[in-house]
Amino acid sequence: MKLLKVLAATTAVAVLLASPAFAQTRIALVVKSLGNGFFDAANKGAQEAAKELGDVEVIYTGPTAATAEAQIEVINSLIAQQVDAIAISANDPDALVPALQKAMQRGIKVISFDSGVAEAGRQIHLNPSDTNLIGETIIKLAADYLPEGGDVAILSAASTATNQNAWIEAAKAVLPEKFPNINLVATVYGDDDSVKSTDEAKGLIASYPNLKAIIAPTTVGVVAAAQVVTDQNLIGKINVTGLALPSEFKQFIDNGASQAVALWNPIDLGYSAIYLANDLIKGEEAKPGAVFSIGRVGEITLDDTNSAPMAAPFQFDKSNIEEFSKIY
Repeated sequence: MKLLKVLAATTAVAVLLASPAFAQTRIALVVKSLGNGFFDAANKGAQEAAKELGDVEVIYTGPTAATAEAQIEVINSLIAQQVDAIAISANDPDALVPALQKAMQRGIKVISFDSGVAEAGRQIHLNPSDTNLIGETIIKLAADYLPEGGDVAILSAASTATNQNAWIEAAKAVLPEKFPNINLVATVYGDDDSVKSTDEAKGLIASYPNLKAIIAPTTVGVVAAAQVVTDQNLIGKINVTGLALPSEFKQFIDNGASQAVALWNPIDLGYSAIYLANDLIKGEEAKPGAVFSIGRVGEITLDDTNSAPMAAPFQFDKSNIEEFSKIY
C-alpha cells in the first residue's frame, strides 16, 4: 500500500511538472551573425525582458557568417526544436520568407527587429527608429562638421540588408533640400565583415582624393573605417561617422577620427523584441493600429505594414561618450 501511495504521488508530481503552468515559453533571438557587439548588447536586453516576464527563456543564436543561407539553417533548427517564437534581424528581407512561413505554419510566432523581413514572412517588424529620421541623422552627422560641404561616401553592411538600404534611400532623399553642399560620391558594402569593410574604406580613400567624410550606418563598418583613417594618419582630413556602439567606438571619438556618431539603444531593442514576441504568444493580434506594450521602453502602434519604430537615435560625442561607453 505504501508503495502504491509513493507511486501515485510521484505520478502526480510528474503530471504537474508537465502541465502548462510549469511550461516555459522559449523565444529565439536570431541575429545577423554572432560575435557582433550590437547584437550582444541586444541579447542583454532580451535576457532582462525574459527575467521580468518570469516564464520566458531566450535562446540567443545566429550564424557565424552574415548570410541569408546561414540564417535559414538556424531557422530550420529552431522549427525542429519547436520554439514558441522567433525574433530575427534579417540578412535578406525576401530569402528568409519561406523558412519563416514554415515556422508560422507550425504555430511559431515570428517578428523581425532591426533589419526587417518582408511582410509575408513575419507578423510584426520593430524598426529601431523611424527610417526617415535615421537617414537624415546620418547625413547631418557628417554635414554638421562640413560647413562648406564636400564629398562624402557611405560604407554600408550587406547590399541586401533591409534597414541599411532604407536608411540610405532616406539619406539620399534629404540631400537636395537640406544638405545641398554635401556630395555623395559612392556607396559601398562591407557585409558587416571587419576585413571587407576595412578594404572598402581603403578603396574609398584611394578612389576619392577629396573625400571629407565616410558615413557607415553599421557598427562593424564604422569601426573599420575609423581604424583606417587612424592608421593612414588622416585624422582631421576625413571624418568618420554613422551608427556606432559607444563601447566599441569611444577610442575614435577620443583620438579625433570621428566627431560624433549616433545609435539607438540596442539593449532596449532586444528587450522590446522579446516583449513583442511574448505578446503574440499570449494571444495579442498583430494588425494595423494595434498598440503593443514594450515594457519599460513604452508602447508602439503598428502601421499599415504591421511595423513600428522604437525610438529616436541618440548622438554621442566628446561630451557623453565616456558615460555611455560604460553601458553598451
